[in-house]
Amino acid sequence: MNAPSSASAPARRLKIAFVVDRFGNRFGGAEAYGVELMRVLSQRHDVTVLAREYDPECDLKLPYVPLRTPGGIPSWVRVLLFAIRARSATHGRFDIVHSHMNGYCGDVEVIHVTPVRYNWRVRPLPFIKRLTSYISPRVQTYLGLERLRMRERPGHRAVAVSALIASQLREAYGEQRNFPVVPPGVLPPEAGQTSLRLATRGRLNFGPDDMVCLMVARNPMRKGLPTVLKALATLPDYCKLLVVGANAAARDFLYKNPEYAPLTERVVMLPETADVAPYFLAADIYVHPTLNDSFGMAPLEAMSYDLPVILSPAPWCGFAQYVEAGSEALVLSHPEAHEELASAISTIAGDPELAERLRSGGAQVVARHSWQEVARHYEQLYFACLSEKQATTGIATVAPET
Repeated sequence: MNAPSSASAPARRLKIAFVVDRFGNRFGGAEAYGVELMRVLSQRHDVTVLAREYDPECDLKLPYVPLRTPGGIPSWVRVLLFAIRARSATHGRFDIVHSHMNGYCGDVEVIHVTPVRYNWRVRPLPFIKRLTSYISPRVQTYLGLERLRMRERPGHRAVAVSALIASQLREAYGEQRNFPVVPPGVLPPEAGQTSLRLATRGRLNFGPDDMVCLMVARNPMRKGLPTVLKALATLPDYCKLLVVGANAAARDFLYKNPEYAPLTERVVMLPETADVAPYFLAADIYVHPTLNDSFGMAPLEAMSYDLPVILSPAPWCGFAQYVEAGSEALVLSHPEAHEELASAISTIAGDPELAERLRSGGAQVVARHSWQEVARHYEQLYFACLSEKQATTGIATVAPET
């Protein structure tokens, strides 16, 4: 993480607007990032959530301003309308606007995914695809909103959730730009949950000798489900797979594909849920051969549950840059290397010393990623923004306590 250093003056309580599409842990890793960050910040500041949807099952209850958009419209129109409404609802009403959305309302803009400009103007594209992007209202809307989001101005920061995203932002918007990196944190689970592990395994019909591989994803296909299934097909029957967050595409890929018919008895697919703890507890290995993750909160969370982790390398998984391969996680050479994944699963299953070394290394990774530390970095960014605004407007502010 990198952020401005804080001054020694006492902190004051801020009015913070948190702008996000959907607020709730069950919606995905980026959404969980927002929930856990606001959980900590709301203990010190007044936080209001502005979102299209607030999960009623979310245990964190904060003041909520709905920013709903009409149904039945293209996604790019919905994003544009949301950005306009968010700007109108926040302008001049809060000390800090902390946004996870593509738009122009935020003082602190957090980028969780590959930048739009990097996708369409930096990385190689087929000539026709690049050419048509210049007349596509969808692409032009996303590029325009991101350009406003990245515009340099006093009291503004664009924050990357991983070093990979920061590098892509510099390629897209200039190597001279400084993009603070604040990766996600993690909350260690409560100790002594053996009974919940056994109960969950029993409910899912996993035996005591089964080696359960876990994948938690809102879109399992993008997180490498085909690679995992190919690997599972070469492994012994005691190797099982639990997918939490399985959507229709994932279920169809398994159940309607004759190639994987023999695996259906060894795979359990569950819908997305706000409470994933029982499934982390029930698992033995976490598999994450993702095709596209700017960071990857799920494998970090898996480490907090003492699970050995196997994951894709960078640039497919930004989290790979935060672990030491071989001692803190096993890192594949490519996300589609299913034979390599099968070998890694088999090796962990048959080598207790390796499994323990990975669990111990994972605990060190977890220790480096606490939400309290993440919140502290954001507070420093908030007060740095406010100081810059003071310099241009003359409105006084104070810095956070060290």
